[in-house]
Amino acid sequence: MWGAQATQQGNCSRFKGQRPHSCEKSPVIVDLLPGTPYNTQVANCCKGGVLSSFNQDPSKHGSMFQMNVGGATNSTSFTIAENFTLGLDGYSCGNAQSVPASQFTADGGRRWTQAISTWNVTCIYSQFRASPNPKCCVSLSAFYNNTIVPCPKCSCRCQGLSGAECLRPGEVLQMPHDPTDHPPALVRCTNHMCPIRVHWHVKQSYQAYWRVKITITNFNVIRNYSEWNLVVQHPNLRSLTEVYSFTYQPLYVHGYVNDTGMFWGIKSFNDLLLQSGESGNVQTEMLLRKEPSDFTFREGWAFPRKISFNGDDCVMPQPDDYPRLPNAAMAHDHRILNLPLVVNNKDKIIMI
Repeated sequence: MWGAQATQQGNCSRFKGQRPHSCEKSPVIVDLLPGTPYNTQVANCCKGGVLSSFNQDPSKHGSMFQMNVGGATNSTSFTIAENFTLGLDGYSCGNAQSVPASQFTADGGRRWTQAISTWNVTCIYSQFRASPNPKCCVSLSAFYNNTIVPCPKCSCRCQGLSGAECLRPGEVLQMPHDPTDHPPALVRCTNHMCPIRVHWHVKQSYQAYWRVKITITNFNVIRNYSEWNLVVQHPNLRSLTEVYSFTYQPLYVHGYVNDTGMFWGIKSFNDLLLQSGESGNVQTEMLLRKEPSDFTFREGWAFPRKISFNGDDCVMPQPDDYPRLPNAAMAHDHRILNLPLVVNNKDKIIMI
């Protein structure tokens, strides 16, 4: 094997001389770490099992390994491997399908060698297979309303129910003696009981632009999120002008409709979302241009339609709970109000 290794060699006693890398019928294969010796690598290998999305880092969106498969005889008839799995919650893999044999270049490209057989296996992710409970929630606020709409109660779990243990203020997490065991409390005790909370705040309104602040807070007491990403759906993203302290990439989910975008951290600055505590959040602000044809602060238009964190949909508040404009006059939020200015200059009162 090159670029990966089987965790168990198994019983290779029937082989004489150099024994195979693994004789297990159902081997567990793990990616090698970066920096592994060159004689055990192949091209685009060795990511340590950590992959990123293509937008965030094209060099880390895939990992390859190579292995030679054979039996105790010189027979060239192979049985297609089956029962593939990635070993991660939420992923399921289909059956292997035969595809044209892979070719490999040799001698500087003057010769091509070919594999005896090549198969293709497709694995997909399902949020519902990964966990019966959501993993994040969204809270909302706006400059024109004093009400902060919190994450819906019991968004991810409910305190007091079985399997919903949490860490209360002042409590210290007791790590298990066996590192394979999960600790009794995974998140801080909150009404929503989610590991991740995303807060969307409508911060300011200008004549031609409006400003939004996004804050992502980690309530998971044992996990740091590295190379996280956030996907937001909002109709005004097509007019996004500036994003501060996050990286942004539009996602054209439905043809040329540009209402969905992906945010992620800047390397060595905020690409690591630390576990809960004083540093357990990352935040950014973005400036969006007002489109006269559809812009409004009414009926919750300024808030996102959908938010996902690391590929999992977040629980949104009910539309009826969204912050409302305080009065009808604020419906004309895109106008500039001309107010008289009174200046007291010694004995004179001047109105401008």
